[in-house]
Amino acid sequence: MLHDDDHRALGHRLGLFHLQEEAAGSVFWHPRGLMLLRALEDELRRIVLRQGYREVRSPQVLSQPVWERSGHWSVFRQGMLVVEGEARALKPVSCPGHMELVRRLGPLWNDLPLRIAEFGLVHRDEPSGALQGLFRLRQFSQDDGHVFCREDQVPDELGRFVRSLRALYAAVGFEDLQVAFSGRPPNRLGDDAVWDRAEALLAEAARGEGLVWSEQPGEGAFYGPKLEFVLRDRLGRAWQCGTIQVDLVLPERFDLGFPDGAGGRRRPVVLHRALVGSLERFLGILLEHHRGRLPHWLAPEQVVVASLEGGGGVHARNALRVLEEAGLRARLDDRDAALSKKVADAHRLGVPYLVAAGPRDEAKGS
Repeated sequence: MLHDDDHRALGHRLGLFHLQEEAAGSVFWHPRGLMLLRALEDELRRIVLRQGYREVRSPQVLSQPVWERSGHWSVFRQGMLVVEGEARALKPVSCPGHMELVRRLGPLWNDLPLRIAEFGLVHRDEPSGALQGLFRLRQFSQDDGHVFCREDQVPDELGRFVRSLRALYAAVGFEDLQVAFSGRPPNRLGDDAVWDRAEALLAEAARGEGLVWSEQPGEGAFYGPKLEFVLRDRLGRAWQCGTIQVDLVLPERFDLGFPDGAGGRRRPVVLHRALVGSLERFLGILLEHHRGRLPHWLAPEQVVVASLEGGGGVHARNALRVLEEAGLRARLDDRDAALSKKVADAHRLGVPYLVAAGPRDEAKGS
């Protein structure tokens, strides 16, 4: 039996999503739930577009040579969904696709930084026993972004990321963040000299931003060290969500080199960054933290326009149109029911605001 504040119970009560065994590890998003997912994605998109990112879309299925080049085939193959009988796999991350995209875009060295972002599905072969609602899925959406830059641009890019992360987390009710520095893992690509340089770049940029962190030896990605940003919910549980990684390995493995204007080609640093990681997991955290009553900007329905008994239907529909034209997610409740019933239903669904429209309002034009 699920607790009332479990996100799976909230998903059912609020009409957001459901899960079922025939699609274990994937989500059936209902209309209200998809509105919620899109609201979060739209806010993340606004953030990256304001910061100069260019949105891209990479393939879902890539062949073995690409995964060998990225190192995933040798290091992460057990976590990939491989097409049976074929040397192809559904992508667990967007990094290799972004490397291929940038190779074709061919920027000049003086054009850097180049920032690209993708809001796409990824797939991972999670064991069935590890699945846990939105917290652990086989198919999920990720706010994947990569910055291709020079070494001297790393501090500015990290600062840009940290400021946007703090603002986003504050907007959903998380002011207190902890930071962890995850260093080289035992199973990794690249030699110690490359890792020394990558870890120094990340640490120096983090110090310049005034970050204080705890050390997590051996917990970095197999291609580079990372900073992990951890928030705590109302129950005191720690959740690692945002992350930024310094990568000097994949640019070499994908032979990225940009013309420097002097007849040479120079290799960039790649920063892998995600503000929330899995959008579904982040929404699960928010649902439990807020007990289903999400911040007004994120609520799937921000306003219910309720007609009063005895008339006001035309005025309610006009009010709905005005609210929708203002960019609000609004819904009309013109049922033949008491206002108290409509208020109770809106409250149960976590709608932040209700506007009542009756014959007297219509007569006054208010």
